[in-house]
Amino acid sequence: PLNESYVKQVETMGIKIVHKLKWFNAVSCYLTGEQLYEVKLLPSVKKVEEVKKYTVSMPIEEVSNPVLKKTSSTKHLLDYGESITQDELSQIPEVHDLGINGSNVIIGILDTGFRWKSVPSLVDKKVIAEYDFVQNDSVTANQDGDRPDQDSHGTGVFSIIGGYSPGEIIGPAYGSSYVLAKTEYVPKELNIEEDNYAAALEWMEGLGVDITTSSLGYSTFDKGQNSYTYEDMNGNTSIVAKASNHAFDLGISTFTSAGNDGNDTWHYISTPADAFNIIAVGAVNSFNTKAGFSSYGPTFDGRIKPEITAMGVSVYHAVAGTDTIDNGNGTSYSAPIAAGIAGLLKSAFPYLTNVQIRQIFLESGDNTESPNNEVGYGLISAKKAITYPNLSESDNKLTLHKIFINDAGVNPQSVKLNYQVGNSNFQTVAIDYDGSLKYSYDFPLINAGQKVQFYFTYNTDSGGEIREPEGLLNYSFVYGDEKIVTDTENKNEIPEQFQLMQNYPNPFNPETTISYSIPVETQHAASQLQHVMIKVYDILGREVVTLVDAYQQPGTYKINFSGQRSTKHGQLASGVYFYRLTTDNYSETKKMLLIK
Repeated sequence: PLNESYVKQVETMGIKIVHKLKWFNAVSCYLTGEQLYEVKLLPSVKKVEEVKKYTVSMPIEEVSNPVLKKTSSTKHLLDYGESITQDELSQIPEVHDLGINGSNVIIGILDTGFRWKSVPSLVDKKVIAEYDFVQNDSVTANQDGDRPDQDSHGTGVFSIIGGYSPGEIIGPAYGSSYVLAKTEYVPKELNIEEDNYAAALEWMEGLGVDITTSSLGYSTFDKGQNSYTYEDMNGNTSIVAKASNHAFDLGISTFTSAGNDGNDTWHYISTPADAFNIIAVGAVNSFNTKAGFSSYGPTFDGRIKPEITAMGVSVYHAVAGTDTIDNGNGTSYSAPIAAGIAGLLKSAFPYLTNVQIRQIFLESGDNTESPNNEVGYGLISAKKAITYPNLSESDNKLTLHKIFINDAGVNPQSVKLNYQVGNSNFQTVAIDYDGSLKYSYDFPLINAGQKVQFYFTYNTDSGGEIREPEGLLNYSFVYGDEKIVTDTENKNEIPEQFQLMQNYPNPFNPETTISYSIPVETQHAASQLQHVMIKVYDILGREVVTLVDAYQQPGTYKINFSGQRSTKHGQLASGVYFYRLTTDNYSETKKMLLIK
């Protein structure tokens, strides 16, 4: 708590205190010039900073792209209505089909206001608390003094993350509980206090929120004010960035929109997207192409921003005060999708820390191998996040957890963990299954600092063989560090033996990938060429196609095989096929299944 004697010194001077910010050992207040002079003389006052005046980065109102309606190609348990496109793009329905909906998770939303009680998709939401930090009361819907559209933006954001109205809109975390904070005042040319945001984060942390999301950003400033510059986008200058950093330090997973200034002179991400561990979310359209308006990085100190993307073009949301839905553009609408996926992850694995959640998100985009400042680590996938392995530790026991999702099914008895501690040999073990969803394995004693590499293998219901991660990649962690990464250290090393990997995916339609390794067979033979042939045969033993017929250097290779190709026997039909790798002194055959 703040030192109350210091606070009273200020109040006895007739000064109105707006917010008490214990995280910053500060108060915000309205001061006359004379009061400003007097406050600076108080021995308890270290410094006085003027609250800055700025314009919030609101959503793009114009629909710059046609509304792209989509009918789900897969039968899901829920009817997503118009929201199917934004949900399916991030593979959210596959996670809902498992019964994971964000339950037992508390999510805080910071926005312009919330008229949720009169919106069909939100009226039944479990709202633990709400507070208006602009007018300092518990009403976050429009009231006297608000512009008519004050609460429209926040209501739309709330419906995207948590709405539930089958046939119209379903948000990713529709089963979560919510804390709502009205922190922004929409009309222009008025001072909007950054400390509203900081005060709201303090308040939410005190209520035990797991995740916070804000579709707000500050980057365009009025003339004559003490505005921020790009140099200030360093993660530790603005009060909203500082507050977000502290919230993360206290265990909260923080999300925010990257900003909508990608086409403007100021095209960089806005604060608090520059904060160190906050996940800034950029926008893509339904074809996973970056939206032009989506702000991009890097931060001034060189960090990649945004971290991930989600759909932010023609996103469906509820309309405040009505029973209708509409669509709009902006990173304001991509951020709640990503935060909702975090709600699903936390719901499935409640013990996960915000550090683990952040790492899993970076591993669950579609651009993880080459992150950049346009789209970060790429389009976030709820399916990848839920199925990414994670660790828990209790009573000196380290447990590995995993969920598998495969359209072809998973044979629980076939699931195996293959792991290596340090430089020891890989060993294969069966892992426990809870009978419905989750697999786990308790590692034997591992010394602190030791590196563990591992991968999973299993069979589908139709007999196909799957390896996760695919190819020669492994997951890895260092004991004592809760983060698991996809280990690429050995990706480019010359293999020590011939190996023909199981094709992935399997079964497949229309394409699959076959990986294989050619080793160095004699000392100093890195330039040794091997005559390599890979052929595909049908169930009758007839040759279908030759995929490789070449002399190749030692190394690891990948080649694609399409089930849509024509052969001398006609179009490929559904069924079992065999592929064979042969060299001068090695041969191996595996089978694959094409399902049309």
